[in-house]
Amino acid sequence: MSMTDPIADMLTRLRNASKVRHDTVRMPGSKIKEAIAEILKQEGYIDDYRVVSADPRPGSVLEVKMRYVGDRRNRAAINGIKRVSKPGLRVYTQAASVQRVLGGMGIAVLSTSKGLMTDRDARRQGVGGEVICHVW
Repeated sequence: MSMTDPIADMLTRLRNASKVRHDTVRMPGSKIKEAIAEILKQEGYIDDYRVVSADPRPGSVLEVKMRYVGDRRNRAAINGIKRVSKPGLRVYTQAASVQRVLGGMGIAVLSTSKGLMTDRDARRQGVGGEVICHVW
């Protein structure tokens, strides 16, 4: 079965897993999903990720280890995650107008000509691109 928006499916799986406190979540893998997972790992929103199957593509499975903070693992590191640019409505931004998420408390993931990066990196490097999602 084909999916019209696999990135939105990934974000929904992460949102749902954080709400019900799952330790890991599995989803169909792709290069862009791995790049998004790498950004989320670098920014501290997830603990780790790995590609489960030996074949790098089409049948790969991406497994994400969720992160919880607090003395009793009572708070998810991902409080909210929102898809911004959708297949029906693409959202692009210029380098000068890359907006902050929650006043800098969250991140925006952008697809630029230099690859996927956070809004802070895009402002620092002076590149704009497609706004994939917001995470806080």
